[in-house]
Amino acid sequence: MKKNTTKMVAFGGVIAALYVVLTIIAAALGIASGAIQVRLSEALTILPVFTAAAVPGLTVGCVVANLITGCAAWDVVFGSMATLLGAIGTRLLKDRPAVAWIPPVVSNMVIVPIVLMKVYGVDNVEVFGEVFNGDSLWIMLAVTVGIGEIIACGVLGMLLYQTIKKNPRITDLVD
Repeated sequence: MKKNTTKMVAFGGVIAALYVVLTIIAAALGIASGAIQVRLSEALTILPVFTAAAVPGLTVGCVVANLITGCAAWDVVFGSMATLLGAIGTRLLKDRPAVAWIPPVVSNMVIVPIVLMKVYGVDNVEVFGEVFNGDSLWIMLAVTVGIGEIIACGVLGMLLYQTIKKNPRITDLVD
């Protein structure tokens, strides 16, 4: 069956734009960067369950959002790669939506701590008054990034999934 390319490009563009806007809002609230970050836009990473257009849409949205919010070049590259890998994983799990939110969490937990340490020079993180550095730093950054991703992808993303699933006007539009 032939895909409607115009529809796919339009959906991808809308998703990219939403990702950018939600990232800017999270940045304005001061929750989009740092060791503990909750990018509201990451809730959109559940959208590949509904449409393949979400994979490039999320990736382009992440690239643009990272450029607009002033991220370092390597963060734009590797942060966007984390989003791409997560979106592909979610698409592969489209028939298992209860676990489809997990790939973006895992890809960000692996990649973002390295970016924070190598690109931004994060050499310690304080959690509940305890300072982590050295060998434990990557592990603690993975945990803190993971917490933010679980909130964004697991909680907000699954709320978005439930909302879309209950609205036949939306689900009739997607592939």
